[in-house]
Amino acid sequence: MNSTADWMLDSVDKYDGEYDPGLYESHGAAETVLGPLSALTPADWSQYRVEGYVGIRNVLSADEVVSANAGIDALISGSSPKFRGIQWEGGVRDRLPHMALDERRGSVRKLVYYVDHDRRLHNIAYRPDILQFVAKVIGAEPELFADQALLKPAGGGREKPWHQDNAYFDIRPGAPVVGLWIALDATDTENGCMHVIPGSHKNGPLVHFNRRDFQICDTDIRRDSVMAVPLQPGGCLVFDGLLHHGTPTNRSPRRRWALQLHYAPADAIWHTKQERAEYKARRLDTFGADGKNVTC
Repeated sequence: MNSTADWMLDSVDKYDGEYDPGLYESHGAAETVLGPLSALTPADWSQYRVEGYVGIRNVLSADEVVSANAGIDALISGSSPKFRGIQWEGGVRDRLPHMALDERRGSVRKLVYYVDHDRRLHNIAYRPDILQFVAKVIGAEPELFADQALLKPAGGGREKPWHQDNAYFDIRPGAPVVGLWIALDATDTENGCMHVIPGSHKNGPLVHFNRRDFQICDTDIRRDSVMAVPLQPGGCLVFDGLLHHGTPTNRSPRRRWALQLHYAPADAIWHTKQERAEYKARRLDTFGADGKNVTC
């Protein structure tokens, strides 16, 4: 097997597993506000503080949505030879080394750390009004520390179980983290839109377990509070790093592509190996390496 095939197989998603569909039975669709980002009202800000999220329509223009899709497609197609931040769906492992490019395009689960490899995607992540908005949310000069493109392929793009994003980040404990989840396709409950539990961020860090992913235990999900957040292309979910959220399997014949960007105050982000090790130890002590000696 050549080195390219070795790299590809090392990047196949390792998680899988069936789940109770009732975990994503929503009790309504979240209302969204028109935007733009600079036009949020005091009531919109209150929703973010109280519920841990706010959905905003028209954050990206139609041209930017087209540009973002083109940037993702270019990276999948090999436009940046040094880019290795591609993860494929687990179900294609056996076929991946022999798949044609077009088939690979429909098998990607996510891209990570792409902003330095495509100017179009970089420009979105560092758009001045987005940075100004995030600065207001976190009360500090923001720094982008994580960028992903989350791509649920049609007909089986896997579930992302309920979790808190801060459980994955080596960020100074207690620091504000804000995520922007930007739809590039129309998203709904059939193709895996975001689902949230309003107000769950106020409960602080919750122990996570390695099950179908690094996740909150299914029995700890407040099912009676689940809200779906359907969005049109260019719409954005802004959410707190401690908000409980997840996405079901895409069982539709439509793909579901989205960008996800995370920002935090610059002084909250590790910048050396020693800092990273220290913050990782604190994170695992808080969220658990696999349950912190409790069961799921």
